[in-house]
Amino acid sequence: MPVNINCDDSVVKHLEHIRLNDSLEYPLSSLKTLQKILGVKFKAPPLLRKALIHSSYVNEKPNLIQCSNERLEFLGDAVLGTVMATILFDDFPYLDEGQMTKYRSVLVNRDTLYRVAKRNHLGDYLLLGKGEELSNGRGKPANLASALEAILGSIYLDQGFASVYQVIRRLFNEELQQLTTRGIKTDYKSQLQEIIQGRKKKTPIYHLIEASGPGHERRFTVEVKVDDITLGQGIGKSKKAAEMEAAKEALKTLSSTFTPKNLSVKLSNE
Repeated sequence: MPVNINCDDSVVKHLEHIRLNDSLEYPLSSLKTLQKILGVKFKAPPLLRKALIHSSYVNEKPNLIQCSNERLEFLGDAVLGTVMATILFDDFPYLDEGQMTKYRSVLVNRDTLYRVAKRNHLGDYLLLGKGEELSNGRGKPANLASALEAILGSIYLDQGFASVYQVIRRLFNEELQQLTTRGIKTDYKSQLQEIIQGRKKKTPIYHLIEASGPGHERRFTVEVKVDDITLGQGIGKSKKAAEMEAAKEALKTLSSTFTPKNLSVKLSNE
């Protein structure tokens, strides 16, 4: 039976065990190296190590440790969102609320977190269970994104908001620079889905109407429907591109001053 002790206490006790048996149990890169990457020297290094404990590791060692990095991940997610909102507000005064919301969603989504974590080799520092280790757990996007959020949560607790703000600016500098120079590609499908779900509590359905042309010059035609009503059609070199064009046309239809009577009735808020 696992000893029922405070979660944070169990982490500290186990981290002391790891330090004493480092060559046997944790032959990975030093926490000092990770702190150099982050540009932070922790007052309480066990907080950083706690951020790297995957649930699979906890499951295999219930008598030694009873909590993973998931609580820190929750905190880090909130901290990251707040910092990104602050950066967008300060650095992009020409953006309105809707644009800032869109930019923030791109900066904090799982793909971006995975890219930043991989670039900084965070997978090298994770504590994983044997099964997760054998299934390429150090390279899984979900594990890396979650670990990054947990690390940010640990920095916030150890160093405060000003410090984690600077760390995020540094780690996400490449992504922030891309926003400055190129902006972000408009996701018409997400915009359409948000509108339709808000009005109808349903999801737009995309149908492939036609695929034509030789292999190197394929053309796809797609239509998007809600309640059997066609809102738009799109043509593209891939099915995905055609769906995006169809969603773009659907948004134009919904924002048009002239809307067919049956469409306005079906999609009204009333």
